[in-house]
Amino acid sequence: MDSKPVVELQNLTKVIGQKKIIDNLNLSLYPGQITGFLGPNGAGKTTTIRMMVGLMKPTSGDVLIEGKSLTTDFEESISKVGVIVENPEMYKYMSGYKNLVHFARMHDGVTKERIDEVIAQVGMQNRIHEKVSTYSLGMRQRLGLAQALLHRPKFLILDEPTNGLDPAGIREFRVYLRSIAEKEGVSIFVSSHMLSEIELMCDRIAVIQNGQLLNVEETDTINETYYYIEASPIEKVEQLLTGERLNNGLLVQMNKEEVPMMVGNLVAEGIEIFAIQPHTKTLEDQFLELTGGGQIAESHKK
Repeated sequence: MDSKPVVELQNLTKVIGQKKIIDNLNLSLYPGQITGFLGPNGAGKTTTIRMMVGLMKPTSGDVLIEGKSLTTDFEESISKVGVIVENPEMYKYMSGYKNLVHFARMHDGVTKERIDEVIAQVGMQNRIHEKVSTYSLGMRQRLGLAQALLHRPKFLILDEPTNGLDPAGIREFRVYLRSIAEKEGVSIFVSSHMLSEIELMCDRIAVIQNGQLLNVEETDTINETYYYIEASPIEKVEQLLTGERLNNGLLVQMNKEEVPMMVGNLVAEGIEIFAIQPHTKTLEDQFLELTGGGQIAESHKK
């Protein structure tokens, strides 16, 4: 990637007692890109996020935001960060607009025009002057997003942002995030258990387990095509093709154009072919392979 990273995790390590919670984590996050952060329960996701927003000091290593250290230049670096953690807390007896005015006072230079701009960005013009107590969960999430964007952050952290939303609300929220990333050039970092949603929302996926970064991959390379081959004798198929056993057959990665030659080779070897069908590995498949089936919430496929 040509552009300079907005955020850099450099050898980030956290030790609590005798246990190393985060182990030498290195990760770069880029403008205009949404990065998903996945891991089994207890993998270290929350600890990493807490260090990224200054709520917990690393034992060693550092977090750089636009080149500024969160350790030594806290105020300047954290001023470039917006955060939404699950369901944002708002003053329910106040209108959405008054909530935004209140939060705007916590930052320098947030004008009325900027408040109106973020309201339009998240599509709340028609309901912004109503009390937050009348809002649905989806509306409160949109208001939380508006609040996080008020000061034009370069980096937006979202921890389980779609918890409790219905499918329409999740899709709506995803559209807003994509628009913000592309139009504002914001780097967005999303931690979630909803694998199918992460797959749709993100440009890159980072997987953590036992405090170590296992893998970082572009989402457009995740859905590689495999073919499931059911044939006999399967042992002879395994000698000819590289793949993994699945049920009574073999799962082989190959392009569509390679299938006819593969079939011809198997037939020439006297192998009986019963079925050949395309099989796409999902993010869920790859996550479970990487983590050895580590515990994670249901993927909520829609």
